[in-house]
Amino acid sequence: MPSLKEVRGRIQSVNSTQQITKAMKMVSAAKLRRAQDNITKIRPYSEKLSGILRNVTESLDKEVENPYSSERRFEKILIVAITSDRGLAGAFNSNVGKAVMININEKYSEQLKGGNVSILTIGKKGDDYFRKRGLSVISTYCGIFSNLTFDNVRRAAEYALDGFISKAFDKVELVYNEFKNVATQVVRVEPFLPLVPKLKEENGKKFASTDYIFEPSRAEIVRDLIPKSLKIQFYKALLESNASEHGARMTAMDKATENAKDLLKELRLTYNRSRQASITKEILEIVGGAEALKA
Repeated sequence: MPSLKEVRGRIQSVNSTQQITKAMKMVSAAKLRRAQDNITKIRPYSEKLSGILRNVTESLDKEVENPYSSERRFEKILIVAITSDRGLAGAFNSNVGKAVMININEKYSEQLKGGNVSILTIGKKGDDYFRKRGLSVISTYCGIFSNLTFDNVRRAAEYALDGFISKAFDKVELVYNEFKNVATQVVRVEPFLPLVPKLKEENGKKFASTDYIFEPSRAEIVRDLIPKSLKIQFYKALLESNASEHGARMTAMDKATENAKDLLKELRLTYNRSRQASITKEILEIVGGAEALKA
């Protein structure tokens, strides 16, 4: 049985840990509310814009070249893995890492053997995860989530867009956590480039193609609107990941606080037993001494 001093030390340590996890839970809850508001606002806009983007891509004349929908043999792959800069968020970061590894093994094993699979990491945890596994991390963007604005995200999006246009990559995919609620985050693996026109037939239902009147010209639409729209889709993925991170950390800290509470109960019980055993031992020694003096 541990000594009273050891048990008291453990109780103090667990108490301190519990206070920290409570504080982290409260901080994450406050940040989650703001992040949730941001993602709720951008989702309808992003979804509508995504549909328009694919319709416009389909409606463009063959005379107008759209480099963002250029389909070619997928030899060079870029995977954008969106994680966090900090840990203590449960399986939030490891789930993204596992999804990327499964995706590569199932779809791009041949490209991986040829050294043609590159990882663009957003968040320090993703960078650490993939470098330890020997994958080619070509660039890392850390600190974005401390000031998550469209201007800060744009640099990472432009890296992927420019790489596709210059044919450094033939396909770009995004892997991130989509926010459902505080306790649920779903890992998404989404194609980013090339742009695929909206399907005209889905589950046996036919959809009429949308006819657009282009103002300004089609060429200017391709040059200006499409890249801006793609950057917004990229930004939306980071907002989803940001809200998911705070939800995951809030849940993890809540679980840690409850575990600390249970551990404190056990430690206090152990402390009381040790104290009782110590008192009993002292009484027995006193009684034994008194009996010895009588003899």
